[in-house]
Order: sequence, then structure tokens, then C-alpha cells
Amino acid sequence: MNRLDAMNLFVRVADLGSFAAVANQFGVARSVVTRQIAALEEHLGVKLMVRTTRKLTLTSAGTSYLDKCRTILDLVEVAEADVMEARLTPRGNLRIGLPLSYGLKRIAPLLPAFLKTYPEISLALDFTDRHINLIDEGIDLSIRITPRLDAGDVARKLGESRLIAVASPDYLAQHGRPAHPSELSAHICLGYSAKANNRPLAFMIDGTMQNVHVPFRLQANNGDALTEAAAQGLGITVQPDFIVDDYLARGVVVPVLEAFEAPPLGIHAVLPSNRYLPHRVRVLIDFLAAELGRS
Repeated sequence: MNRLDAMNLFVRVADLGSFAAVANQFGVARSVVTRQIAALEEHLGVKLMVRTTRKLTLTSAGTSYLDKCRTILDLVEVAEADVMEARLTPRGNLRIGLPLSYGLKRIAPLLPAFLKTYPEISLALDFTDRHINLIDEGIDLSIRITPRLDAGDVARKLGESRLIAVASPDYLAQHGRPAHPSELSAHICLGYSAKANNRPLAFMIDGTMQNVHVPFRLQANNGDALTEAAAQGLGITVQPDFIVDDYLARGVVVPVLEAFEAPPLGIHAVLPSNRYLPHRVRVLIDFLAAELGRS
């Protein structure tokens, strides 16, 4: 007995409610179907169906087994599709959700090479710092930068981003360099507005992550604006490396409180669900993982 064939027959009998209907659909004698189901029941040691002259009824064991059969058969179908699809050229449309600063600085420069590699894929880019519902908004893949994912998120980690406290040399010359995060209350700080992230500044203090609450002289929902303000001497801000790297390279800001740097943020490719993943989405995730791993 081929168990997958028997499972498939069992599912079809349960769906159609008739041995004869399934036999007709598969082009075999009714007795072939009944023998397969009987052999499956004998193998399992339980009755899956109660047969009367008028109808078929699933037993409690049959109902439970039916759900598992559907799952197994779906997985087999997906596995076969994956293998066959891998031989084909990826094609189709992809809609990607990207955080504004990271998307512009790190992802967008990579995408022309991706499109040249996969000429039959088209991309639509949605730049937003909102926490979006992928299914409701029709997003195939979203890049999310966060210290922790939400429960139930289906994601692949692509990399990490350091959080760096920075200030301009002029600001530090005028106000002094803080030696400990607790000293930030005596400094001018620049941070995200409540509508953006609504989180205090986080530092590693005595081996544990601790939040430091300080008033912000300037609030914004964009890290580039806050870093530019810091570069012009307005105060201290904590930003991810992809925002401050260029400023650090030019020397217009310098790092502070390096000994208390918080653990890095995770950069994740988040998917709408854990169901079948189209080939075009898989090749984009693999491409980004490879390219970002080099940076």
C-alpha cells in the first residue's frame, strides 16, 4: 500500500462522501477504492469511516486523521513545487515594505543588481516607518529593524545594526563629554517622537540593558533629521549605524558612551505567513542576505 496514495483517496472520499464518486473521478473500479481505504484502516488499527447504505460518516479518529492528511498532502505538494520551480526562471511582481532611512541607504542601492539578475521580476517599493499589516496591505516582504519580533512573526534574519550615541565635537567642547548614561539628564538630548518609536534611550549598564529616560529638546520621527541636528551641535542622539556612519566618516559627529552601547537591532525579512513562499520572494531574500552579509 502506498500510504500517500491511500491518504489522497481517503481525503477525496471524505470530500465527496462516496466511494463510487471517487472511483469514477480516478477512473478505477469502486472495489479498488474500498480496498485501499480498508487497507489504510487495517494499517492504522482504527475505523476511519462508518459506512451505511445511505452515507459515509467519519469517526472521531477519521476526522482527526483527515486534518493531518490534508496537512501532509499540502506539504508534499509544496515540496514538489519548490523543486520544480527552482528549475524555472523566477518571475512576477513583488511588493516590498521598507523602513525609510534603511531602505534608501542600504536596500535601494542593491536592487538594480537584483533586477538585472532576475529580469522577469518587477518590484514595487513602499517606504514607510509604520508597523504595517502585510496581509491587509498586500505586502509580499517587509524589512523590519527591531530588537525583538512580534509573537507569530514569520521572518528570516538578514543582519544587525548597531545603536550608536553621537554628538558633534563642538557640542562636546561646550557641554563636556558624558562618562555615564546617568549624566544624560544634564545634557541636551534629541530623540524620536512618541508617534515614531516612543522608547527611552537604552544602554548596557553593569551587564544589563537599562532604559534611561531623558527629555528631548528636539523630537522627530526620522533619524536623519535628528542626526543632522546633532551634527550642527544641537545635542546628543542615539541612532542606528546606517544613519550615522556617513556623519562619523566626515567627522561631524563622534561617538560617546561607547562602553555602554546597547545590543544591536535585528534586521529581518518579515513574511505575510508561513504558507507557501513564491520562488521570486525566496530569491530576493537570499539575494539580500548575501549582499547585506558582505556589508
